[in-house]
Amino acid sequence: MARAVTAAPGSCHRCRIRPGMLPLTLIALLLCSTSGVEAIGTRPTTVYRPVSQDAFHHARQRSLQLEECEPLEWVPHTVDGPDLEDPSVLSQLARMSGNAYAMPDRSNWYPLDAVWNTSFPVGWEEGEEFRGHVFMSSDNSTVVLSIKGTTLQGPTSKQDKFNDNLSVVKKGFIANYSYFQIIFLLLRSCRFFVGIPSRNIQLAYLRCAVHQQLLVCDCYRPSWRCDNTCLSKALIEDSLFYNVGVKLVNDIFLIHPTANVWLVGHSLGGALAALLGSTFGLPAVAFESPGERLAAKRLHLPLPIGDGPLSRFFPAITHVYHTADPIPQGACTGIGSLCAQGGYALETRCHLGKSIVFDTVNKLKWKVDVRKHVIKSVIHDVVEAEGVEWEEGRKVPLARTEDDCVDCFKWEFGDYDAFNNLEPQ
Repeated sequence: MARAVTAAPGSCHRCRIRPGMLPLTLIALLLCSTSGVEAIGTRPTTVYRPVSQDAFHHARQRSLQLEECEPLEWVPHTVDGPDLEDPSVLSQLARMSGNAYAMPDRSNWYPLDAVWNTSFPVGWEEGEEFRGHVFMSSDNSTVVLSIKGTTLQGPTSKQDKFNDNLSVVKKGFIANYSYFQIIFLLLRSCRFFVGIPSRNIQLAYLRCAVHQQLLVCDCYRPSWRCDNTCLSKALIEDSLFYNVGVKLVNDIFLIHPTANVWLVGHSLGGALAALLGSTFGLPAVAFESPGERLAAKRLHLPLPIGDGPLSRFFPAITHVYHTADPIPQGACTGIGSLCAQGGYALETRCHLGKSIVFDTVNKLKWKVDVRKHVIKSVIHDVVEAEGVEWEEGRKVPLARTEDDCVDCFKWEFGDYDAFNNLEPQ
């Protein structure tokens, strides 16, 4: 029997939501409303949504399993999205992304405007790996799901990894990989790790591969090639964070079917927010996120296409990053990079939607440094920086599409195993 959860206004951070639980456990979203008249900075935003989620996932599964394309009808909707040309709106969303790493009573919690004084932790119970917060506006009109990225150090770093970590020893260098890290490296990196048995991926040990690269699945083939069929099979995992996020967004819509739902996140959390935004046709804002366009392709996510031969309906996804951070630009690569030393192969740089790029290298004279990737630096030194004209006559750089972006140009993808397994007639 479902148990009603009650919470008083202003103390709703005590109502905890666990991904995968019954939607009725989100009843706190209905009981924690507060009154207020403070305005939220919004602007009309066109989003493209599949005619139904059932049709979307049917088309995805057909592409994933049968390698067949299925026409999917996309319906345009006009919703109230965040006004990202307003620095104060961008600041609030960046702070929400930072708060996905913390709890309200911690010192690293960023204060928000009074209009966002209601929040609920998501997945903060012991053993949960998908974490974040749900923020609600004071009139319940807008719900923001903030998704946590990767934590390398801090009070929750051990909880960010599954109990069965994988260890890699490479020329005296030891990197610890959680199952979560491996799965998403598979999505966003051009490299694939060797030696993970499909029957029990969490108990496998990674081993070194050719070209002094670490690879995450059995899909690598000689001469910079990767087998597509092998890779697609490796993506069918219920524990993939994308699938957990889909369930959570569905639960939110069951409770607030008419609310404006926004998705935000930093780093990996931003990439997940973008993938979920593309799935549901929701505004999403990702801070300092690695390129997720290739991940969308590998997940076989249908994307809305226009009528013309080259036209595409860009999803309402906005990436926000600065030029001194190598991660969103796919530049934190090479065996000597800090990313590799930390156990990551971050090579993708192509993003869905549009990108707002702060030129901190020229405007602030910053050097490219992976340590500038942290959300604290993004909030205080970039988004909330005072006295900086990032572009002429603009407080926030113009959002632009990444039209000529190419990922993994060294690699070839094909059905190499199918060709090699053909028996002579």
